[in-house]
Amino acid sequence: MNLKDDIQSGEVGRTVVEFMEVAITMIVFLKGFYPTAAFERRRYMNVVVQRARHPELRDYIHSAAYGLLPFIQKGLVERVAVIFFSEDNVPVERFIFKLTINPSSAALVEEGQLEFALRSFLIKLSVSKSLVKPLPQNCRWEVTAYLRSLPQVGSSKEGELWIPTDTKQWQNPPVITPVKSLNSEPLCLQLYLEHPSLSQPHNLVKPNAAHEPQVR
Repeated sequence: MNLKDDIQSGEVGRTVVEFMEVAITMIVFLKGFYPTAAFERRRYMNVVVQRARHPELRDYIHSAAYGLLPFIQKGLVERVAVIFFSEDNVPVERFIFKLTINPSSAALVEEGQLEFALRSFLIKLSVSKSLVKPLPQNCRWEVTAYLRSLPQVGSSKEGELWIPTDTKQWQNPPVITPVKSLNSEPLCLQLYLEHPSLSQPHNLVKPNAAHEPQVR
């Protein structure tokens, strides 16, 4: 990869994490996890979106999204999940963003084209209320990233905000509901919902048994 391709790949990565920050906020708003007054309407990519009013909530989402940037630029991120848990720490719903970035074709796409493609995800999220299930009482949520491989620990501070997850995994395959997909260059992106199978047993699998490196 030459310097120009590297720069273009970095720009694609920054556009993706900026989009992820907005999309995660919209998902939390969509779930009704916080009062409506905790958000304010903004316009992003010419779409009306939600922005968190509370500084701690806004900073958490921002840090989670932008903490992924060095991993995305290195092609390490396979999926990003917004996971909602019951009071006893069992996952009840997962919004999954599955992504692949092709650095070699990053220089061939204009920023406006990429934004146009990502805008359709935000529009779809804004009308997806019927796809989600009500949350149980006293639930919580977090952002988890699934990596293709564990990054090398260096002297830089990148990724310091991310820690290995102890999130439990469903033992049976989940019920998947597709929401939106994009298959193009340089970005392939899928958004889908995961719910536990009706036959899901209570004994869940620890993440190390799933053989997937994960951070949150």
